[in-house]
Parts: sequence; structure tokens; C-alpha cells
Amino acid sequence: MRTLQLTKVTRDEAEVLRQIAIATFVDTYGHANTPQNMEEYLRDNFNIERLRKELQKKDIHYYFARQGKDILGYLKLNCGQSQTEIKARSGLEIERIYVLSENKGKGIGRRFCDEALRLASVLGKSYVWLGVWEKNPKAIVFYEKYGFRAFDEHVFILGDEEQVDIMMKVDIDE
Repeated sequence: MRTLQLTKVTRDEAEVLRQIAIATFVDTYGHANTPQNMEEYLRDNFNIERLRKELQKKDIHYYFARQGKDILGYLKLNCGQSQTEIKARSGLEIERIYVLSENKGKGIGRRFCDEALRLASVLGKSYVWLGVWEKNPKAIVFYEKYGFRAFDEHVFILGDEEQVDIMMKVDIDE
């Protein structure tokens, strides 16, 4: 079996990122939301112009999980003012961890979490935080295994629907 590698996504790979982002988001949440709300969210959040701009920002880090030439999933991390909620310099946000359905259960999510914690340590951050949908118990349990603990909630807007995300964080040992 080929080794799993994490590589930074380049601006030239924006279209590939867009395709994987849409596929994984629909696979994860499509069954629980209306087609109209999904379409609006996908259009607003995964359009090529937005992704290209994000790929140029120094405080946003996208990674692909690759095995040979195959891309299995992606990770998005935010620092500083690029964080979606908490804008503290001492934090790093995991905004997205998504794995294509046929690659789930292969340890890719663990590698992404390990990378987030490693990067937070390298950047001198004191904690990593994220928001996870309250109706995604598998993800909540996954993050708890990494030491993440709930500390608040926030509203996540998907189309015309308000959903509740549990905000979780873990302190970085220095």
C-alpha cells in the first residue's frame, strides 16, 4: 500500500479542491438538508474565486491527503483574523476535515488532526478549536478522543436554516 502524504494545496489546484469540497460536503450533509439550502451553501462557500483567494492567504492552510496520485480528502486550518469565530492570535481553527466516502476508516482524519496539532505547536498556538454539528455524534466522539472538549455553541447558517455547532477545543502542550 502506498504511503499517505499530506501536501499543501496550491492555487493551481483550486478546481480540484472545489470538486472534492462539494463532493464531501454533499456526502456528509446532503441527506439532512434541503437541496435548495445545499445549493446555496455550496455556491457561496465553494466557488472557485473564493477558494483561489483563500489559497493565497497566509493565515489559511489547505492540505490534501494523497496516496500516489489519488486525493483522498482535505483539511482547512485558519489562524489569526481568518478564523471564523474566535479571532485570538493564540488559537488555530480546524474549519474543515473531509474525506471522500470511499476512503473513510483509513486513518486520514487522524492524520489531519495530527497535522493540525503539529502546526499549532510549530506556530506557537496555545489551543486548537473547531465547530462540529450537534447532529454528528461520530465526529464529536472522534474529536473527544483527541482531547477536544465542548466549551460553547454557535449558530451555523446553511441556506435559510440555522443549525447548532458545538464548539470544542484542546490545549496545546508546550
